[in-house]
Amino acid sequence: MQHILEFQNISKYFPGVKALDNVSFKASGGEVLAFLGENGAGKSTLLKVLNGDYQPTDGKYLLDNEEKHFRSPHEAIEAGVSVIYQERQILMELSVAENIFLGRMPVSKFGVINTREANERAAKIIADFGLPIRPETKVKDLSIAYQQMVEIMKACSRENLRVICFDEPTASLSDDEIESLFKVIRKLRDEGKIVIYVSHRMSELHQITDKVAIFKDGRYVDTVVTKDTEDKQLIKMMVGRDLGDIYKNLDRNKEIGDVLLEVKNVSSDYVKPVSFTLRRGEVLGFSGLVGAGRTEVMRAIVGADKMKTGEVILNGEKIRIRSPKEAMEHGIVMVPEDRKMQGILANLSVDGNINISLLDKHSNNIGVIDRKAEIEQAEKSIKEFNVKTPNKEKKIVELSGGNQQKCIVARGLATNPQVLILDEPTKGIDVGAKSEFYEMICSFAKKGLGVILISSELPEVIGLADRIIVMRSLQVSGEISAEEASEDRLLSLGMIGEDENE
Repeated sequence: MQHILEFQNISKYFPGVKALDNVSFKASGGEVLAFLGENGAGKSTLLKVLNGDYQPTDGKYLLDNEEKHFRSPHEAIEAGVSVIYQERQILMELSVAENIFLGRMPVSKFGVINTREANERAAKIIADFGLPIRPETKVKDLSIAYQQMVEIMKACSRENLRVICFDEPTASLSDDEIESLFKVIRKLRDEGKIVIYVSHRMSELHQITDKVAIFKDGRYVDTVVTKDTEDKQLIKMMVGRDLGDIYKNLDRNKEIGDVLLEVKNVSSDYVKPVSFTLRRGEVLGFSGLVGAGRTEVMRAIVGADKMKTGEVILNGEKIRIRSPKEAMEHGIVMVPEDRKMQGILANLSVDGNINISLLDKHSNNIGVIDRKAEIEQAEKSIKEFNVKTPNKEKKIVELSGGNQQKCIVARGLATNPQVLILDEPTKGIDVGAKSEFYEMICSFAKKGLGVILISSELPEVIGLADRIIVMRSLQVSGEISAEEASEDRLLSLGMIGEDENE
């Protein structure tokens, strides 16, 4: 049976924000439908309305021609609707099998949980996914990628599944894991399930989706056939303008200065000795496969992980850093990759998140905070970084991912750093917001900051960096200038440690 999901005039209003505006369209089983749009276009809001997290202000939705009104995600699951969000929703202390069958563990006729049967059933599901994990393993002991796959397996294991939605599911997955996921998605499609796929990665859309539904400013624009639509046409529909060559249009810094930062043989429990230099006004790219050690060396530099060997020299002077706070005091700020776990403070407002690193600056000798200074800083940062929020008091978790990221970068820049480390800054961000971040990165360099850019997107690191360091197996495998960089050379150094041009 091929299922049908229909949205009819769905609107969702928040104070000062119209998140969804009269959205109407259909999604059919037997095909993979992408949701595409800039951050804040309404994609995730529509999924939350469908999932029962939000109640629509107006409109209704029908599943197989029957009107539904889910008051909670649990009700949606009971009706066969599952949404896999970017943020993991699993219980770390439980095993893989316990997470997969959470709330529906097999029991004996006496009501006793049958752990053996759960593990056997989970093992079959794991085998279908082609994953090298065991049902008995606690989820907390798995990598982020495998934790994500556990959540996907949990949804796919439900027999009543009719609709499954993926919100940026591949952000933490390797190429092999992505292919395993795509295999499962194709199977669900062929079974007649409705599969909705939210992603900003154009290459993925062409690999796995049949159609693309485009959203802009809370409105539904149109649905097009993926194979018949070029990327530039999709981008123009979602952002309302032609971005052209997103890198050639950037106002790059052409005056790179003297050496600002020297890293000499820095190592930790998680990375082998690494050495490099960073100049004033330079964007230094770090490339390599997931697990190559790029993030780990930066965590050692800023004191998030204990440095075992080596030294850090800033402005010609050796400095000692034992914590990210000390790094910040020296003028080195790192914006982490994991926005939810290490970036935002979910219980605070936009204002609170921007000002959290400035408490010392905004407090007097007896600890009284200058609220006026905080308000001025928040309003200045919101304007400077074009944060889309109705007001500074808005909870940061209620903003789109791209606007959350802007707040985190604004917080770091408010401390007036000399070195800015950006770890996958555009992860999970749409192409329109990416262009804003690229412009910001160039502006930071033009102001004289030394910028370190960690990115797994090869066009991004090639398009932005003045120089690129490639890591493999927890150490540096090569260095390439911007003029010499190509995807083939970076992949060669990142995968086998050899430069094809040597």
